[in-house]
Parts: sequence; structure tokens; C-alpha cells
Amino acid sequence: MSDTASDLLAPDTGMGAVTLRVGDLDAMIAYYRDGVTLELIANDGGTAVLGRGTTPIIILQHAPELRAAAPRSAGLFHTAIVFDSQTALALAIYSVATRYPGTFTGSADHLVSEAFYFTDPEGNGVELYWDRSRTTWSWAHGQIEMATLHLDPNAYLQEHLTEVALESAAAAPFGTAVVGHVHLSVGDVASARAFYVDKLGFETTAALGDSALFVSAGGYHHHMAMNTWNSAGAGRRGLALGLGQVDIVVPSADDIGALDERMRHYGVKTRDDGQTVAFEDPWANLIRVTVPAHIAR
Repeated sequence: MSDTASDLLAPDTGMGAVTLRVGDLDAMIAYYRDGVTLELIANDGGTAVLGRGTTPIIILQHAPELRAAAPRSAGLFHTAIVFDSQTALALAIYSVATRYPGTFTGSADHLVSEAFYFTDPEGNGVELYWDRSRTTWSWAHGQIEMATLHLDPNAYLQEHLTEVALESAAAAPFGTAVVGHVHLSVGDVASARAFYVDKLGFETTAALGDSALFVSAGGYHHHMAMNTWNSAGAGRRGLALGLGQVDIVVPSADDIGALDERMRHYGVKTRDDGQTVAFEDPWANLIRVTVPAHIAR
């Protein structure tokens, strides 16, 4: 954990959109729009933005000249989209299962959340989930208690998928959704901790030995996670299809300024364009930090 409170990200920090480089833009738009139930906010010049309302969740950049990353590379493990109700989550699960049944990979009750996992048409992991109330979360010795318990997807749909909700969803996307957390594949957990906790300023919320690390700001169960399950020993990424950028949203311009200074202090090369600050983690995953859209620097 970082040494002082000033070294931590603000408690109100959250995640922004995840940018993916894609080979087949139309197919990927269709998956996230027609399957995951996101809205197409913009589609111009080879870049498509999907989300809910005016909140971007997935940004797709057409890059047909690129190839898929080599197996066991660092990069995206999954983008996790959190829904505001079990009904909204059930509708999204039903939609993906109906239109893209072969992309479902599993489900679990994690105690803090109920989660359903998919893989999009180009191999990017997707988690759709709902959070239980923070008042029900349990902490022990500074770590959040999470588990991987059985969660029957069919029973979940039967319990939460109402006819009224289906009728409402037919007219417009049901409920709100945002990026809740982003899970990365990395080469080793020690380097991930040194970067994301000691330098960037997240706090550790859970760790699975030397195979996975969960971190957050403000006591959330996790805003980011890093694991070596498919990528142990991976080095820096080359340019390939898949993860293009992860956005982190901090409350104010002062937070961006402080973070820029802190990263530079630690020798991390940053790019500050006057509105955002961006830098790469040890595996060349690009992280961009910004403020909410209504706040200008």
C-alpha cells in the first residue's frame, strides 16, 4: 500500500471506457450493441463508441492491418461492465445468450457481486455483473472477502427476467451501466503491485499469492485486477489487436496534476495534453487518466 494518503488516488476515482483495436468493426459493433445491449453513441472515421446514455463504455478502433496478439501475451483479461440492477443484468445476459450463445464462458457468485463471463468475437474477455450493497461486503485484515461460488445462469434469468422488463427493454436499453473494473493479463504480480499500488496509487484489496492482485480506490472491491493465469513471464506488448487503452477517471484537474507529478517522480514517462495524462504500465498497456466530461482542466 502507498506510504501516505497523498500517494493514493482520490476515493471517488472510477473507471472510464476501454478502447479495443478490432479487425472487423461492424461485427464488433453488433456484438456490443445487439448482444451486450450497449447503445451506439458515435461511429465515425473508423472509431465507434458504445455505452449507455452519454457514458462511453467500449471504444472500438478499426485496425484491420493488425494481427491478433501471440498466445500468453500481456493485455486485456476482461472488461467488466456493472449494471445498476439484477433485472438490467439479466436482460443483458439474456440478450447475449440469445444472439451470441457461443460466447458465454461461465458465471460466479463472488460474494460482493454476481458475475457472468463472455468472450467477444475477437477474443476479448467481457464480464457483466451486479454489485451487492457495500454494507454486505466483508473485510478481514484489510482485504475484501471474495469467493467463486456456483451461480446458475438459467435460474438467474428465471428469477430476474420479468415480462415487464423485457417489454421495456424492447423500446430502450434498461437501466444504467458503466465500466466497473478492468482486469489485465500481466507478466508478474510483483511488478504489477509496484506500478499500480506503489506508483499509481491504488490500494490492494485482495491478492491470490503471486498469481493475482486486486486493487481499488475508495474501498471498492476492485477497480483493476492483474493476473498471470495465461501470461506468466510475459514481456512488453507489441502492437496488435485487442486492448488499446484503459481510462481511469479522477474527480478533478488537481488530481491529474498530482498524479502526473507522482508518476514523473517515480521515473514513469507521461504524456500530458492539458486535459489528460497518459502512461504505459510495465507491459506497455496504455493507461489514460482523465476527469469527468463536465469538468474542464
